[in-house]
Amino acid sequence: EHWDIQGAYGHTWVMLNRPAIAPVGQARSNADIFRALAQRMGFTEPCFADSDEAMARQAFDPVAVPWDALLEKGWHRLPVPEAPFADGFPTPSRRALVDAPGLGVPDHVPNHECAERTPGLAARYPLAMISPPARHFLNSTFVNVQSLRSVEGEPLLEMHADDAAARGIADGTMVDVFNDRGTYRCRVAVNGRARPGVVHGLGIWWRKFGVEGTNVNELTSQRLTDMGGGSTFGNCVVRVEKLN
Repeated sequence: EHWDIQGAYGHTWVMLNRPAIAPVGQARSNADIFRALAQRMGFTEPCFADSDEAMARQAFDPVAVPWDALLEKGWHRLPVPEAPFADGFPTPSRRALVDAPGLGVPDHVPNHECAERTPGLAARYPLAMISPPARHFLNSTFVNVQSLRSVEGEPLLEMHADDAAARGIADGTMVDVFNDRGTYRCRVAVNGRARPGVVHGLGIWWRKFGVEGTNVNELTSQRLTDMGGGSTFGNCVVRVEKLN
């Protein structure tokens, strides 16, 4: 339904996706949604006016991947060597390094939020929370499908029995899960899936389906990692208290 251009991990071909039909019903491309969001949020940069086709044209260097060739054939091979690294890797020995002691990387780098690095924070919020996905949804989609919500049940916090007992919490108890970033209200499941000291705040659930419009995103950090600019939501400490 929309223009797109695609590469792959396993080969060196670039492929062009042409729209076969117009979008059906309320269907919209991701880029169309992003353009609408940008307009609503007041972004005026020229890039937000680019069409899907324009972005597809800009995706690759036109010398390496000519747009006319893509239009003609629907695919184009990247001009890369047949055997990458055939003459060796960019290492002193020219071999691939499985272990690189010369880089001086320590065996263990403590989490940003943990007793070892931030003892005061960990004392206030003694439980580590991870947010695995609710298994009947896909990323942040399909939560609107009633049949899938019926199977999934409700947003839950999974706790180890010892952690729950120490706080007077039983299976099915409503709790507040909180830290300096916010508060998430949900029901506890003491089901044997969580390790001691760790709670599972099941993710993906949209806020509007949570108690008082909350979900685990109230608790996770928006910081990015210093290497690679990745997400940090996997490192999160919390406190859990049952509702009176």
